[in-house]
Amino acid sequence: MSSTLGFYGGVGSVTGANFMLDTGKLAVLVDCGLVQGDKFAKEVNAKPFVYDAKKVDILFVTHAHADHIGRIPKLVRDGFRGKIYSTEPTKALAAIMFEDALHIMLYEAKRDKQPPMYGEEDIELALSLWDTRGYSEAISLEDDVTATFFDAGHILGSAMVHFERDGKKIVFTGDIGNVPQPLLGKPDIPKNYDYMVMESVYGDRVHEEVEERVAILQHHIEETIRTNGTLIIPAFSLERTQGIIFEINNMIESGKVPAIKTYLDSPLAIRVTSVYRDSIEYLKPEVQEQIKAGDDIFSFDGLSFTETVKESNQIARFNGPKIIIAGSGMSHGGRIRDHEKRYLDDDNTTLLLVGYQTAGSVGRLLQDGAKHIKIDGMDVKVNAKVVTIRGFSGHADRNQLIDLVNGGCENAKQVFVAMGEERSSLFLTQRLRDYLGVNALAPDENAEIEIDF
Repeated sequence: MSSTLGFYGGVGSVTGANFMLDTGKLAVLVDCGLVQGDKFAKEVNAKPFVYDAKKVDILFVTHAHADHIGRIPKLVRDGFRGKIYSTEPTKALAAIMFEDALHIMLYEAKRDKQPPMYGEEDIELALSLWDTRGYSEAISLEDDVTATFFDAGHILGSAMVHFERDGKKIVFTGDIGNVPQPLLGKPDIPKNYDYMVMESVYGDRVHEEVEERVAILQHHIEETIRTNGTLIIPAFSLERTQGIIFEINNMIESGKVPAIKTYLDSPLAIRVTSVYRDSIEYLKPEVQEQIKAGDDIFSFDGLSFTETVKESNQIARFNGPKIIIAGSGMSHGGRIRDHEKRYLDDDNTTLLLVGYQTAGSVGRLLQDGAKHIKIDGMDVKVNAKVVTIRGFSGHADRNQLIDLVNGGCENAKQVFVAMGEERSSLFLTQRLRDYLGVNALAPDENAEIEIDF
């Protein structure tokens, strides 16, 4: 039998994941994410889908990051009425992410006098179509296809999706977690697959070891205390923030660093943290044991959750050493921009980048050494120290991605390398060919490739 793989997003770019498996009788979409970071992203996201949303039968969601879920309400607005499947935490997190995105879109729509991409009714309808399954729980679909979620180790509830039919298997990895993660366990390595559609965010580089990662964070906390300075961390509200808070909690409670005033200045991250509190069974066993022993891993001496704008503005009044954790992770929106405008010209400030910075974002400009940047139209001089810790990335690095492929590629017919910048995808594609002898391909955007499935 033959099926078609459609690569309608997340190709030549980290963001915008959108893939289709079409058996001829069943059209299954995997992820429906936002394009982010690019100056034309808003226009790209508003465009009609390449396919007819009404003809999509099922949508599988690998995890709740915006670049994998952000256009789901638009898909519904455009006529999708099929079933949506994910893990339980992914659905809970997606509901929060949709509401936050809608709030921003409504503000921008009023400012720009253009209609938003979707409305509250589209979110409600999407969630009404949504069903959840646990890891390793097979889902029977039409046309003799079964689907199963396996732990991807990337964020809370993240999953790879395995589709099987007539003894053949195709794996969609979504985003694969870095090992080890502060809160999550290792990804489940796919076995005996015929095809794989994989991410490649860090397909051309290797992260620091975990010991280095924590030591670097500790060093910058100690320096901030010594200089009476400010440590700013633009953190992704989902997973990265919770992992960093967990690490600071462990440093302070073990006496490795003194208590320091720390602000979680992100209403979204605060809401997401509540889902983590309610999903303990998805955390790795040693973290579960720490919680059962009585440690509130998201609370320590000096930590404040600043939900309101008024509370956020009052952070500047505290003149002692402090840590500010705020969204967004790439500094393209959110409260982090106000803190950057206030503190980046101070040489006692350290800006700590702990995740991927997409090309064109403010975070990427800072990472690349810009000494002047514009934030919300304001020219900001950069005297702060800008430091990147790649070890806190939620994404697997080059070696981990190669190991993932190698774990079950004996009979692999083809591996499709996507969800990365072109350089990274092409680098990993060549490595897979050279090191594993795998038939690897970095597909073109909107490519439709026939496979034996």
